[in-house]
Amino acid sequence: MPLLINLLCFASLCYVLYGLRCRGWPLSRQILAGLLAGGLFGLGLQLAWSGRAEVLADTLHWTGIVGSGYVNLLRMIIMPLVLVMMVAAVLKMREVADLGKIGGAVVGLLIVTTMIAAVVGILVANAFGLTAGSITQGARELASAEALAQRYDTIAGLGLPEMLVRFVPANVFYDLTEARPTSIIAVVVFGILFGIAALQVARADRERGAQIERFVDTIRLIVLRLVHIVMALTPYGILALIGGVVAQSNAADILNLLAFVAASYLAIGIMFAVHALLLWTHGQRLGSYFSSVWPVLAFAFTSRSSAASIPLNVETQVEKLLVATPIANLSATLGATIGQNGCAGIYPAMLAVMIAPSMGIDPLAWDFVAGLVGIIAISSFGVAGVGGGATFAALIVLPAMGFPVTVAAVLISIEPLIDMARTALNVNGAITAGVVTQRWLGRNIR
Repeated sequence: MPLLINLLCFASLCYVLYGLRCRGWPLSRQILAGLLAGGLFGLGLQLAWSGRAEVLADTLHWTGIVGSGYVNLLRMIIMPLVLVMMVAAVLKMREVADLGKIGGAVVGLLIVTTMIAAVVGILVANAFGLTAGSITQGARELASAEALAQRYDTIAGLGLPEMLVRFVPANVFYDLTEARPTSIIAVVVFGILFGIAALQVARADRERGAQIERFVDTIRLIVLRLVHIVMALTPYGILALIGGVVAQSNAADILNLLAFVAASYLAIGIMFAVHALLLWTHGQRLGSYFSSVWPVLAFAFTSRSSAASIPLNVETQVEKLLVATPIANLSATLGATIGQNGCAGIYPAMLAVMIAPSMGIDPLAWDFVAGLVGIIAISSFGVAGVGGGATFAALIVLPAMGFPVTVAAVLISIEPLIDMARTALNVNGAITAGVVTQRWLGRNIR
């Protein structure tokens, strides 16, 4: 009976969201309503069933069908969208050399903003006086240190050359299944090469070229329609996702590590301001920008997946921010795997600063700061090579600095809470790179 009551409440909230859609509410408002409803639903579950863990687990198991199913649908269309849009973009370009300009600008912006994020993380961690010893919370978190050490052993032998080689597809059909951490970039590489080959065929035979363009454009329209269908489910997916996060949040863990949570959110907020400044200096109206990207950031926040945000990211850039298709595709896909401001920039920088005093190092010494920022910039490529987001970024950066990786285990209990904001920052960084690149190259690229 308790499970049935909970599911009826969840179904009622879904019905309310459907009613808002029928009344003509825009998607952004529907998503906000889903976010608020999910928070209230999760809080209600936690308060009502705090003493009956089995009821809470069973409820989230069933509501998770909606959340996980929605995320799976988005992941389903990532590879077709990336491949088709990349091929279509190349066919529309006059010069193949423009792809190099776009890729260089996007990657450059992602790396530079990640370096800035690292500096922000260093300064904020120092301002809060965070140290590894001050946040140690006993055996439960430290028990995961051994598992982290084992994860590190699996990537310890991978250098930057090995990471870059993984970007090259050996079997595109294998990568289309998203079987590797670098599958997205591999599909981008294949899409570019396939598009170049199609462009050369079109130039050699105009009649066949017209057929190729019509076929690719038809497939592109079908894929975009599929994206629209899945996007309509976003409010319900967010309702389930945020409800699960809130229901499973542990207030004691948050309070015990409140200083680190506050410092992390402050650093993330500062980087959002840096993105806003970058956009403003390139002529972007900030009010219009954030109203356009709100649905994407809300989904990234609740799903904690930069990769799953790619379809929403691309569509928002192209349709609302008027970014050229090739720029939007490259910024969204590369930003999901390279130069992540939150996971690869802020997080490992803060951990390194927390450990430095115990190693007899001044965390504000210029040589320490310069070395840490440089390693973070290089390792931001490596995160894509091993997968796993912020934890793997820490597993790459900390050993490179000569620091132990066990401190990451102390923060495992609050990881989801901080990771939500980090993911939103990662996605916003990718969108910012696309918009700024459009300002630089957009007059020649459509």
